[in-house]
Formats: sequence, structure tokens, C-alpha cells
Amino acid sequence: MATADLAVLRALRTTGHTPRAEALVRRGSRLGEHGALWLAIGLGGATLDRSRRARWRRATLAVLCAYLLNTALKLLVRRPRPELPGLPGLTPTPTRLSFPSAHATTSFAGARAFAGLLPAGPLAALAAAMAVSRVWLGVHYPSDVLAGALLGTAVGSAAR
Repeated sequence: MATADLAVLRALRTTGHTPRAEALVRRGSRLGEHGALWLAIGLGGATLDRSRRARWRRATLAVLCAYLLNTALKLLVRRPRPELPGLPGLTPTPTRLSFPSAHATTSFAGARAFAGLLPAGPLAALAAAMAVSRVWLGVHYPSDVLAGALLGTAVGSAAR
């Protein structure tokens, strides 16, 4: 597993990288810090869609719960972020802890919890892009992202 994790990380960290692509992915990935993008979607939905406000609030609470659960797991597991010789991470991170990916956790929680309130396809695509961006930027192992996606999907499903 560790060998495959490193191989996928190295492949994504070295494929399709241009200064413009890196700047674009870095900006997009920043939107996911602490679940901010998904919390904003939920708060916006709760504000604008009065008839389904309770559903929006429950879904937004799921994103927040997913983030808090993720943080607790990071502190428990304490896996350090990847360090590839000659290939440093391309974006700052709030901690040096890697497992599970909070971007993946909150993104998949949001995509699952907001499905039915918004079209599921674009939500899933956004969640996947946010999650993969973390490996592409070199700040998470693929297994961090996979674990985060599974955790987020479970929390988001529980909120529906």
C-alpha cells in the first residue's frame, strides 16, 4: 500500500505542472481550507432557500461535524505530510498532519449532504477536484484523500 501511495503521489505531483496550472489549483484548493467553500454553500442555501432552510442547516452542520471529526482523527493518527525529495508541497498547510485529508472529508460530506438541494453531479465533481488537488499539490498522500472521502461520505449520508 505504501509503495502504491508514493507512486500515485509522485505521478500526480509531476504530471501537468506549469506555473499557471499550479497557481490555479492552489487558488482553488485554498477555498477548501477548514471546509470554507462548503460552509459558504450551506449558509448561502439556508439564507436564500427559506422553504428548505432546515435541510440546509442540517447539511451544513454535517460539513462542520465532518471537519471536527477529521481534526480529531488527525490528532489521533498524527501521520506527517508527504516529503518527496526535490518535490516540496506547493501550498501552505495549517498543520503538519496529513491523515485524513480535511479537504476531502468536508468536500465529500458537503457533496453528499447537499445532494437533493443542489444537483449531485456537479457537487461530486467539485468534491473530487478539491480532493485530488491536495495530492497534485503534494500535501497529501492518496490514502489520506481516500480516507477523507469515505469519512465525509459517511457523515454526509448520515445527515440526509
